Amino acid sequence: MLFNDLLMILIGIIIMILGVLIGVAFLTLLERKLLGYIQIRKGPNKVGFMGILQPFSDAIKLFTKEQTYPSYSNYISYYFSPVVSFVLSLIIWTLIPYYFNLISFNLGVMFFLCCTSMGVYTVMIAGWSSNSNYALLGGLRAVAQTISYEVSLILILMSSILIIMEFNMIMFSMHQEFIWFIILMYPLTLCMFSSMLAETNRTPFDFAEGESELVSGFNIEYSSGGFALIFLAEYSSILFMSMLFVMFFLGGYDMSMIFYLKLVFLSFLFIWVRGTLPRYRYDKLMYLAWKSYLPISLNFLLFFMGIKLLI
Repeated sequence: MLFNDLLMILIGIIIMILGVLIGVAFLTLLERKLLGYIQIRKGPNKVGFMGILQPFSDAIKLFTKEQTYPSYSNYISYYFSPVVSFVLSLIIWTLIPYYFNLISFNLGVMFFLCCTSMGVYTVMIAGWSSNSNYALLGGLRAVAQTISYEVSLILILMSSILIIMEFNMIMFSMHQEFIWFIILMYPLTLCMFSSMLAETNRTPFDFAEGESELVSGFNIEYSSGGFALIFLAEYSSILFMSMLFVMFFLGGYDMSMIFYLKLVFLSFLFIWVRGTLPRYRYDKLMYLAWKSYLPISLNFLLFFMGIKLLI
């Protein structure tokens, strides 16, 4: 019986990972289409019906290209950091609080924080092992940014954890049956959204890459498969952050189409912001984290602690 249970869990995880990868593929298509229409052009529309097969042709192109690596790079760490980054971004998807099959984490939020903290090391090693000044600088900027916004992200999540006094993701949907947490803590949700943008290195906080003007950041020396894995890890984390936002502030997880529509809407906001806002200045980004979000989240934390003590 135990073997059958483990087999079912394994099959469930494989199906979920496949679903995430297909979701990531079509998220890239959605982004390219939306950015196209924002910039008054068509976007990809040649491969398949209205460009629907574009993600698959991109994947084939990237994974069949020749794998090059710099002569002076630290080969082992250079080669494996994108792989570890990709695996970490897939591991956190086991946190989806299914009511069946997959393991229910009682310490799900803690597990998420551990995995995202590990993601910093992959960026740092990718930048350092390329043995390129540009990659190293991009890596250092990305690490400083990610660490700064992890602090505000954790403190914002702490407020909603304080309300329910649980780390289990299922409990969030139970406590939001009558009122969503976005209504209880609206300013915090706005801080949370921009912290998510900074955490995933997205515009207007994409200083690590600076896609529209600069060439790239920590991934400048990567091509073919390595670049594709870094790309997949980034978009997988965007989808996961959208899901996390929905679970914490927009009613939690339920087995309905509404949940997935909310998730897609959050992912759409990521793309909308990219098409609309100009890039921030790096020192202002740091001030935003340490002088705005940190005091706000700490004050809210003290406020909810007071409420819990009164109750």
